[in-house]
Amino acid sequence: MRYGAHPCPGGTAWRVRAPRAEAVWLCLFEGEVETRHAMVREGEDWTLTLAGDHGGARYGYRANGEWAPERGLWFDPAKLLVDPYAVELDRRFSYEPALSAFATDTAALVPKAVVPGDLPTVPPAPPLFAPGGLIYEVNVRAFTMLHPHVPQHLRGTVAALAHPAVVAHLRKLRVNAVELMPIVAWIEERHLPPLGLTNAWGYNPVGFMALDPGLCPGGLAELRETVAALRAAGIGTILDLVFNHTGESDLAGPVVGLRGLDNQAYAHDPAGQLINDTGCGNTLDFANPHVRRLTLDALRHFVAHAGVDGFRFDLAPILARGPGFAADAPIFAEIAADPLLADRVLIAEPWDIGPDGYQLGRFPANWLEWNDRFRDDARRFWRGDGALSELATRLAGSADVFGPCDATPCRSVNFLAAHDGFTLADCVAFARKHNHANGEDNRDGHDDNFSWNNGVEGPSDDPAVLARRQAALRALLGTLFASTGTIMLTAGDEFGRSQQGNNNAYAQDNGLTWIDWQGRDHDLENFVAQLAAKRAGGDMARFPEDGQWLALDGAPMDSARWEDPVTPGMAWHDPAGIRPGFRVSRSDGVVLG
Repeated sequence: MRYGAHPCPGGTAWRVRAPRAEAVWLCLFEGEVETRHAMVREGEDWTLTLAGDHGGARYGYRANGEWAPERGLWFDPAKLLVDPYAVELDRRFSYEPALSAFATDTAALVPKAVVPGDLPTVPPAPPLFAPGGLIYEVNVRAFTMLHPHVPQHLRGTVAALAHPAVVAHLRKLRVNAVELMPIVAWIEERHLPPLGLTNAWGYNPVGFMALDPGLCPGGLAELRETVAALRAAGIGTILDLVFNHTGESDLAGPVVGLRGLDNQAYAHDPAGQLINDTGCGNTLDFANPHVRRLTLDALRHFVAHAGVDGFRFDLAPILARGPGFAADAPIFAEIAADPLLADRVLIAEPWDIGPDGYQLGRFPANWLEWNDRFRDDARRFWRGDGALSELATRLAGSADVFGPCDATPCRSVNFLAAHDGFTLADCVAFARKHNHANGEDNRDGHDDNFSWNNGVEGPSDDPAVLARRQAALRALLGTLFASTGTIMLTAGDEFGRSQQGNNNAYAQDNGLTWIDWQGRDHDLENFVAQLAAKRAGGDMARFPEDGQWLALDGAPMDSARWEDPVTPGMAWHDPAGIRPGFRVSRSDGVVLG
C-alpha cells in the first residue's frame, strides 16, 4: 500500500488517507484549468488509477464532508489540499487569509504537487558522521546570499553548498557534517505578512518530503547531487526536520493539507480541542500509527533518494508523546528496526513546551541530544557567575545527564549558540535582546540568555571593550572544542557574525541574518581553524579516567575549591599522556597545550 502519486503498470496511481471524508477528488491542472476525478474509497483511504504516464502533471486533492472545526472536522471542497506524500511542488507557499476562510476556493493560492517519475535511488553507504565530530548548522539561504564567490544564480540554494569555495571553508574548519535547517516546503505564520516579514527558518512545514522550491529549485536531484559532492569532500549531511506540527496552526489557521484530509493526525484533548505542546498551534499525534508511518516514510525517502547521513528532530519529545512522553515510545523501536534508518545519525532537540517537556538525557542510547546545559553553563562561567564544578562536568561529557562516556560514545551535542537565540558574537556584546525588527514590541524571544556586553551594549569602537569581547569569544570557543562529545558550531559564528542583538530572527530574511562574508573576522576564523585542527589531531574530546583536575597552583581540586567563587581556574592533567592538557582561567581564558 503506497501513498502519494506514482507510476504503475499501464498508468499512474494515487492514494491518500481521508478516513472521515464523504468524497475525495483528484484535481489535475493544466495551467489554471482544473479537471476533477472522483476517487474510490478503500477502507480509510481513497485511490484512483488513470491510464497513461502522468509524470510531471500538477495535482491536488479536494475532500467533502462535515465542516465543524470545534469537533475536528474541516472538510471544505473549496479548499485545494496538498498531498501529504508529495515529493515535489510547483512553487513556494505564501500565506493568504483566504486559506482559512470556509467556502472560499483556494486553487489559485495553493502550490500544486508534481507527479514524480521513477525516483533514482542512492547506493546505500554508512554515514560519514560519527559521534564526537563537528556539526556545522546552516541556514541554507542566509549562508550564501552574500557569498562573493558563489554565482548569483546559486546563492541561497542547496546547490550553493557544493560550490568549491563553500566546501573549502568547511574543510578549513574540519567540519564532519553540515546540519541543514529545514529545506522542506513551509508556509509563513499568518501574523508575518501584515508586518512585511516572512519565515526565514522553515520550522513551519506543510509537507514532509517536498523540498522548498525556493531553497532547492532543482528538487530532489539538487539535494542528491549536493549530498554527493559534500560526501566526496568527506562531509556528511544531516537534515533538520519538523514532525512535531504543521503550518496549519490553530483554529484560525489555513486548511491546506492534513487538516482537510485527516485531522485525526493532530493531537486533541478529551474535549476535542487541539493540543498545543509545540507552541505553534497544533501537535501531530505520534500515538497514531499513521502519523508514525508518514514520518518513517519521509525519513526513508531522504535516505534512499538523497543519501543523507541522518536527521535532527525539532521538538523531539513530541515523537514520544501519546500524550505523555515515554522513553520507550513506538517510534524509537520502529526507527531502530528499519534497515534504511537503523544506522543513521539521530539527533534530538530534547524539549517542547508540553507537560514534562524537558527530556534531556532520556532518548535512546543511540541518539545524540542537544545539550543546552553545556551552552548555559559555559556562558555563565565566562560571564563570571558560573561554577567551576559545572563547567568541568560539561567539559567531561555531562555524565550527570548522560552517564559515563567510557564504554559508549558520549551522546551530548555541545554548543554555545544555535539558530534560535543570540549569535555567539552577540552573546558577549548584548546583555539583553533587541528584537524590535520582529514587530512584536520586543516581547518575543528568550529574556534570559546568559549573555553580557563587556561594558557597552551593542557595537563599540572602544579598544578595551573589543579586546574583552575577543578574549571572551576565544575562551568560549576553546571550551567548546575541548569538550567531550559531539560539538556544533552555527555557520558564521566562527568569524563573529552578528544579528545586532536579535535573538529570535526567524522572520528576518534580509541582511540582518544573511552572513557577511566580506566583513568577517579572519583572525577569529583562523583561531577556530586551529582549534579544529587540534581537536581532529589530538583527541581533545576525551577525558581519560585516570586524569585529574588541578588548581592553577598545582594542588588537586577539592570540594572547597570547586565551590569557591573566587577560585581563578583549573587545569586538566593526564598522567598517561594520552591527550594534551589545558588550563581554564577567567583571567586568560582557555589555554590548550
